[in-house]
Amino acid sequence: MHPPHKPLKGPSLIKKILVANRGEIAVRIVRACAELGITSAVIYSDADRNALHVKKADEAYNIGPDPVGGYLNAHRIVNLAVTAGCDALHPGYGFLSENPQLAEICARRGIVFIGPSAEVIRRMGDKIEARRTMIAAGLPVVPGSDANLKDVNAAVKLAKKIGYPVMLKATGGGGGRGIRRCDNEDELRRHYERVVSEATKAFGAADVFLEKSIVNPRHIEVQILGDRFGEVIHLFERDCSIQRRHQKLVEIAPSPQLNDAQRAQVCGLAVRAAQAVGYQNAGTVEFLFDQNGKFYFMEMNTRLQVEHTVTEQITGIDIVQEQINIAAGEPLSYKQADVQRRGYAIQFRINAEDPKNDFLPNFGRITRYYSPGGPGVRTDAAIYTGYEFPRYYDSMCAKLTIWALTWEQAIARAQRALRDTGVQGVKTTIPYHQEILKTPEFRAAKFDTGFVEQHPELINYSVRQPPAHLAAAIAAAIAAHHGL
Repeated sequence: MHPPHKPLKGPSLIKKILVANRGEIAVRIVRACAELGITSAVIYSDADRNALHVKKADEAYNIGPDPVGGYLNAHRIVNLAVTAGCDALHPGYGFLSENPQLAEICARRGIVFIGPSAEVIRRMGDKIEARRTMIAAGLPVVPGSDANLKDVNAAVKLAKKIGYPVMLKATGGGGGRGIRRCDNEDELRRHYERVVSEATKAFGAADVFLEKSIVNPRHIEVQILGDRFGEVIHLFERDCSIQRRHQKLVEIAPSPQLNDAQRAQVCGLAVRAAQAVGYQNAGTVEFLFDQNGKFYFMEMNTRLQVEHTVTEQITGIDIVQEQINIAAGEPLSYKQADVQRRGYAIQFRINAEDPKNDFLPNFGRITRYYSPGGPGVRTDAAIYTGYEFPRYYDSMCAKLTIWALTWEQAIARAQRALRDTGVQGVKTTIPYHQEILKTPEFRAAKFDTGFVEQHPELINYSVRQPPAHLAAAIAAAIAAHHGL
């Protein structure tokens, strides 16, 4: 059973939202605004002039020629929100979504920030502070450093104490950057300066810490919602174990690898974590689940996640609309008892990358695009036929999410939906996803974060050109030969 139906009505406090992002997530937020009767305003760089979020929003504002810098200028973005008469700002994911300064500037300028408080973003963004907070709240954490490492010698000393392998991590990190596994002292000494350098470039600070490496765990995360009245609920968990170099490829809700007792345990831990920091809005608490069936707190993401779609499909709850309602000061629309799950949902990140060439980005013009349909199929995308894929941003073309009642039905539907998806003009990860679905481990729902490394053969697929594509190529060649 899905939760009881709630009428779609926009919160009285918020009439107009500035979407401080781009791509598919900007389109997703614009759609949520439309259903709530809220005016949507988006921003775009010169490179994004023809982007889909610009076409879909009620209003669009140019932020200049810098393709990335414009999306990272917090003061300018909030100034624009004020000038455009917006009541609120939604940061999406990536860019400034976990930047406490953006939340502070919004508060100062009277703009509602659709997310948690600046203090919570700052506390949870600092991985050392997050560890301390969770230990105090009674959550299990991976053994590691209690403070930032002074130097490589301090790292070596601690690694000897807790035992190899260890993980070197940027304290202010996120998105899989600034992380290195070290299996011995030589590797630790070799990687230390590299992680410090990555941390400085990506996060503006050279702070790093060290944790015991949990070998080939499953990566389990829990979606939570909290309001300003102290209520916190979970929307069950997601399994994000299939990833490459700490970047997620496939996400599943609920995890087909957990039993009901484990599910109740990890969801309970996530709610406790959110309550410990007085969390408001949508967030995700991430855990490692080891081979002995033990959960360890990993981090808290203080924003909407790329993979929120799978949770929406199994619960029937629109997380983005809930974010807006919470930010407007409304109580949660649902009690924990209202939140029911049904079936399985799987999300595939379709990226413009060539898996056969070490997943190198493959940007260019989308010569033809058609999205899949049919029962239980959802597509979140920002591409269209004729769209020129800009090289300045990440390589995501679309997110394909499927839902079915059983795990076996979900796999069959996923195979069909991936076949139905057409992206021409650039190479994509679609054939790679098709290979994942064929593996006995995935079909048996027995996989961990080492899955991709354990299956190097997944790139050995052959891409056959459909007859229509071949006919078009032959016709073009004949026309060129005859000077037509």
